[in-house]
Amino acid sequence: MSERFDIAVVGGGPGGYVAAIRAAQLGAKVAIVEKARLGGTCLVWGCIPSKTLVKSVQVLEEARKAEKFGIEIDVASIRPNMEKMMARKDAVVDQLVGGIEGLMKQYKIQVFQGHGTFLRPNLLAVKNGQPEAQMVEAANIVIATGSSIARIPLPGVDLPGVIDSDKILSLKHIPKSLVIIGGGIIGVEWAGIMSPLGTKVTIVEALPTILTAVDEEITKRYLTFLKKQKVDVYVSAKVEAIEKNAQAQDESDQLTVRYSTAKGPQSVNAEMVMVAVGRIPYTEGLGLEDIGVLMERRRVISNERMETNVPHVYAVGDVTQRVMLAHVASAEGEVAVENILGHSRLLDYRAIPNCIFSNPEIAMVGPTEQELIAKHIPYRVSKFPFSALGRAVTIDDTQGLVKLLVTDNAKGELLAAHIMGPDATDLIAELVLAVQQKLPIAELAHTIHAHPTLPEAIQEAALNALPGASAIHFKKTNL
Repeated sequence: MSERFDIAVVGGGPGGYVAAIRAAQLGAKVAIVEKARLGGTCLVWGCIPSKTLVKSVQVLEEARKAEKFGIEIDVASIRPNMEKMMARKDAVVDQLVGGIEGLMKQYKIQVFQGHGTFLRPNLLAVKNGQPEAQMVEAANIVIATGSSIARIPLPGVDLPGVIDSDKILSLKHIPKSLVIIGGGIIGVEWAGIMSPLGTKVTIVEALPTILTAVDEEITKRYLTFLKKQKVDVYVSAKVEAIEKNAQAQDESDQLTVRYSTAKGPQSVNAEMVMVAVGRIPYTEGLGLEDIGVLMERRRVISNERMETNVPHVYAVGDVTQRVMLAHVASAEGEVAVENILGHSRLLDYRAIPNCIFSNPEIAMVGPTEQELIAKHIPYRVSKFPFSALGRAVTIDDTQGLVKLLVTDNAKGELLAAHIMGPDATDLIAELVLAVQQKLPIAELAHTIHAHPTLPEAIQEAALNALPGASAIHFKKTNL
């Protein structure tokens, strides 16, 4: 016998649990089905644990340059402890998962632990290892099952020492060397974590460049920082196989990655190999085909109201492969339940922040220069370097710049923004709002920004975009 709900959400990640909470806030009786821990990939295996480790690395690097700030310490005694770093990461995850579990109780959202399968468009069977499945019946169901790690048919991918973005979160020691297959956001972020810990990192990317979704100028600038961090990067490099190195002298080169470039066959040895080639929608065992949900390969098709083709069945987040970002999944979850409950709402995808927690950080909103050129959209560029910003100099973090793309007309509307530098992932918020509201660049330029702060770089770049005006602290010809 099943209990009936107004809304059942399948998946407890950032799309699912946010949808459940918003539905409960609007007065609905809500159930959520999750086969693992609440919080999903982002909280348990992705965003939160990796950014916790990023912070550990930042503290390490700050300690190493303490003398530059007049602080005398024994630099030789500074060393990372992987076991303690991982323990802190686990504690942070546990704390946040516990917070979500508490919210489920506060909002009286019933949590069903197990794997949900559709029997009918309004009925789920939840299996959790018990002889009989639990039945969850709901007037509306939201699919928010997220994504899983993409697997590639690569010889040697199952060898000991070959890991992925899940397994790297369980490292017991710092490897002497690491080859990362894939130069996307995940690969680049992990390169930035492991290299400062003392690991020799090599990135092998099949495409002509790393970070293909990033503005080309930003990517080129970032590559120079990777070189400073002694990270080797090989692009247009197709990996052919991973092999056990029979000639290995020690554990630092126990594996061989063989790849090909225009120069012919190449290889690189390492203690460990991380496969980071992206993520794919997770729909395994959901029974979507049985209830007639329209799909494109693994991807569930839903519209801007988050409706699938099956009435009262919605889909949000990575499972739709629309924009595979946690904050987009959360926004889509809210939109789905608001539409279910009569609050008609569409989601504006024009102003979505994309953040890379690299060193230095990268953040962006709106199209790249290359995308504007391809669409024949007239624009002009304005930039301001952090090297000319007082706050950046005081904290000794002057790498990078703010780059604004503005319509080439009298209004000068902000089309896009790209930042590489200190706290870029926080600074982008102001610019997301500006893009969403189609603000003229003059509005940013004439908004008083506190001094000395990092957001002043945004105001300076905006000033530089005004016809007949210029940034205060550097000439346009300087960059």
